[in-house]
Amino acid sequence: MKILMVCLGNICRSPLAHGVLQHLVTKKGLTWTVDSAGTGNWHVGDPPDRRSIAIAKRYGIDISRQRAQQFDYSHFYEYDHILVMDRENLRNVLAQAKTDEQRARVQLFLPDNEVPDPYFNDSLFDPVYQLVANRCEELVTEWRKDKQ
Repeated sequence: MKILMVCLGNICRSPLAHGVLQHLVTKKGLTWTVDSAGTGNWHVGDPPDRRSIAIAKRYGIDISRQRAQQFDYSHFYEYDHILVMDRENLRNVLAQAKTDEQRARVQLFLPDNEVPDPYFNDSLFDPVYQLVANRCEELVTEWRKDKQ
C-alpha cells in the first residue's frame, strides 16, 4: 500500500503525518510506502519546519531528512490513498483529478474535520502532533483489517 499525506507547503502537517505513519508502519513490520507533498511550491526541496522536526523528535521520530515536494498529477497513479489535511487543499487536489477512480483515492486525513495549520502559532504544534498520531494509529488498525 502506498500513502501520500498532503498539506499546503509540505513543511508542517504532512511531514508530521508522514513521519508518524512511517514510524508505525516500520514498528509493525508493514511494507507500506509513506510520503508527503504540498499543494504549494514555496518550500520544494526544503526540510520540514524546525518546529515540526522538534515535536516529532520529542516523540522519538526523526523527520529531519524529509524534503518538501509539490503535489503533482502523477501522484494519482503512484498512491493508493491521498490524505489531505484540510478542505482547501482537498479542493486543490481534487481539482487535478480527471477520473472518479482518482477522486476516490483522495480524502480528508481526519474523516470529519481538518488538521489545523500550526505555522503561525507555535502552541499548535503539540496538539497537531497528537491529532496526527491518534489518526495514524486508527488508519493502521483500519487498513490492516481491510487486508485480512
